[in-house]
Formats: sequence, structure tokens, C-alpha cells
Amino acid sequence: MLKLFSNAQDYGERIAIVYNNKSYTYKDLVDASNHLAQSLLSEENDLEEERIGFLIPPSFDYVCLQWGIWKAGGVGVPLSISATELELNHFLKNSKISVLITNGENIDRLKNLTDALNIKIKELNGLEAKQIKTLPNISPKRKAMILYTSGTTNKPKGVVSTHANIEAQICALIKAWEWTREDFIPLFLPLHHIHGIINSLSCPLWIGAKIEILGAFEVENVIHSILKNKYSVFTAVPTIYFSLLEKIEKMNEKDLGNLKMSFKEMRLMMSGSAALASEIHKKWTKFTDQILLERYGMTEVGMAISNPFIGERRPGSVGLPLPQVKICLMDKGKVIEVEDTPGEIMIKGPQVFSEYWEEPEITKKSFMNGWFKSGDVAILEKGYYKILGRDSVDIIKSGAYKISALEIEDTLLKHPSIKECAVVGIEDKKWGEIVAVSLTLVDQEVISIKDLQTWSSAFLSNYKIPRKMNIVSELPKNSMGKINKLEVKKSFLI
Repeated sequence: MLKLFSNAQDYGERIAIVYNNKSYTYKDLVDASNHLAQSLLSEENDLEEERIGFLIPPSFDYVCLQWGIWKAGGVGVPLSISATELELNHFLKNSKISVLITNGENIDRLKNLTDALNIKIKELNGLEAKQIKTLPNISPKRKAMILYTSGTTNKPKGVVSTHANIEAQICALIKAWEWTREDFIPLFLPLHHIHGIINSLSCPLWIGAKIEILGAFEVENVIHSILKNKYSVFTAVPTIYFSLLEKIEKMNEKDLGNLKMSFKEMRLMMSGSAALASEIHKKWTKFTDQILLERYGMTEVGMAISNPFIGERRPGSVGLPLPQVKICLMDKGKVIEVEDTPGEIMIKGPQVFSEYWEEPEITKKSFMNGWFKSGDVAILEKGYYKILGRDSVDIIKSGAYKISALEIEDTLLKHPSIKECAVVGIEDKKWGEIVAVSLTLVDQEVISIKDLQTWSSAFLSNYKIPRKMNIVSELPKNSMGKINKLEVKKSFLI
């Protein structure tokens, strides 16, 4: 039996999950997932890595189904509730799932899609075990899950993780972040992403801790739950911290004081899945006295690098390799041996995924001498890794220099008139690429070209050559850094 499941059996009557004001024990979780596994098996003894898709909201039933698929020997393919029909068509067709399990609300909207692909669609509540049978013995080496990448440069690829990969990811975090069975965490992250599946769900269930499933993130709901419960661990993405800070700035003094205390009493607060601007990091510490723990991970490896639980947590850095993870930086196939020199993050370890689903050539090209090529660029700065950005998106190659869009964004966000910004590279005949920025200003404030020029020059002067900065557009309200249209409004040298 996989350790995740044998652990759960040992925890018995401990509370595992709170959902919709109802508490479920580990025994409830074990029994319900066994029942679903037997239902999925039907007349078979083992699903033999059959792909089972599931599209249901985060809930107790979601966890039972995920575990049931694994216990039956299937490969789980969790899908996003908010995915478009075009996206779902790609996921279902590419993974070659045989069955899609969903709730009653989604049966009608998915039926035409599954019929066209000759996929059985089943309602979760209609799954009944025909007979009680012994569940198969699942080897850790077997495939467990296919998660789809965001597909920034092409169609999303299916990332295949084995049970051994998942176990290694969980165990590294249990050790590094000192999880205990007394921990209590709110879960509001999507459960078709590695952050939600591993950090928010699997780590606490592995150790015997407690989870409250809150559903999709809503700032009012999360704040209400924080005020009501004594959570000990909190993990979120930068946009959530941004939203919380926006709300906090408008709260009355009494509620603000209670919320500050609730945050302050947590033993660990983390940020990941995207770069956290150091200004947001510092604002959060000022408000809560909590120093956010930043870490680095991706769908293919789970979490790989982390600031320490005990020790210096440095804003703008992601820290050191997690247990059993090996990291190096490479440039043009050569390992970088010195600090402050950018290179691609290369990763080795038992948590690294096994393959891209039915993409042998892409899988082969993604590794070099056993190292997984992350596609992310970083530097080693005073002993800690600092992410400069995605090589294909966030690294602007201008005049033979590699400039981090993330670092420019961080510099601009320090300006009191700038609320949000997004920096990209635009093709230029002379420089190769030039820096372009899209801004959202605070309320009705204005910013002059001269002011922005002076403010930004401090960062780009490090490159010792002039740079052209372009204001490409004003971001729509609450855009969270997304540029809708690259329309150049103004240009200037900095």
C-alpha cells in the first residue's frame, strides 16, 4: 500500500477535512475513497494506468475521488472547472482518458464534448461499487497523475508524475517546512495545479493535519475564515497577497486588529507559483510581522528551491535546494561556478517528473545529462538563488545583455504612484529587444516621463548602457499584471 494511504489508516478518527461546516475524519476519507476505487474497478482487478479525468469543484468528494483513482490503479487527470471547451477538448483528447467524472451541474455542458470523443461521462454521485473486492497493490513506480502545463509557448503538455515523484515532493516539504499533525491550513488554491495538490492538500494529509476547503479564492470568504479559525499554515500566490493587502487597507480598526493577530499567530506563511515583488513582501511583513517564505517550483518537479523555515528569508530570493533536490545553473551547456551570473536552472532528484505524455522527443530535449532543463533563468546571489524569469518570456535580451523583466517590475513598484506594472521585451532592430512597460497608477495620480526616467535609471544603470523604456499601455483595473494590447504611447531613454 502507498504510504499516503497507510498513513491515513493510522490516523483513524482524527479530523482530516472540514468542508461546508462539516468535519470528515481520516477514517471517512479512507472508507469513501475505497468505495470509489471499487466502483471504478467494476469487474476489473486493476485499472492498469487507465486515465480517468475528473472535473469537480474542490470538496471532500474531490479528495475521495483523487484517492479512489489512485487506489484502483488509475492515472488521475484533474481538470479545471473554468477551462474553456477548446482547452478541455485538448486535455481529454491528448490524455486519451476513458472516463470523465463530474458533478450533476456539469454533465449537460460536457456531454456533447465527451460524445464527440467517445468518452464515457459519469456523475460522481452515481458511482456505486458492484462488489467488495481487494484493491490492487500499487507500485510507487507507476504513473499517478497527468497535469497540464500553462502552455506559454505552445499547446499545454501533459506532465506525467509517478507515485514515487509525488511522495518525494511531499516528503521534501514535510521535512523542510516542519509540518506536524497539529497543523491546520485553509485550501483555496485550484486543485488542477501542483501548488494546490501538493502544498495545500497532500502535505497535510500525509502528516495527519487538518484542511479546511474553502473553494475558489474570494477575499471576503478567506478573511472571514481566518478570523474564525486558528490556522497555522497559509500558502498562496502573489495575486492573493495583493488582493488581501488591497482589502486590508480599507478595513476598520477593530477588524484590522483582529486580522493582524490571526496572521501573526500562524507559524508559516508561504508564497509561490509566481514571483513576489519585494515591495509586496515588505508590505506584508509590516502589516502582519510575518516574513513570507518564498519558494520555487513548477509542474514538472513540484517544489525545488525554498527559503528556510528557520533562518534568513530573503525578499526577492527563493533560497536553497529542498531535501534530495540538486540544482545547478547552466549557460550554453556549461555549469556556472560563480555568483551573480545568470543561467538556466537545472534540476535533478526523485521528485522530477517521468515524461511529457506521449511526447518522447520533447521529453528527451528537456533533459541534459540527467538534468531537467527548467527554462527559468536565475542567479546565485550571496548564497541564495534569485529568479530572473522565464527565458522565453521574462528575460529581455537587449544589446548582448540579459535583463530581468521581474527586476524592473520590482523597481517600478517601489514608486508611490504605481499600483501595478508589467514589463515585456519588444523587438528592436538595433538592440534586439527593448524594454516595454504597462502601468496602472494609484487612484487619480499621474506620473511624468522625467520622474519615471529618474526612478528606473537606478536599475538599468547596472547594465552601463542607455536603454529605451516604452510605456505601452495603461492596464485595466485589477488586471494583475496582464497586458491586453501592446500599443506604444510614449518612449524615452533611461
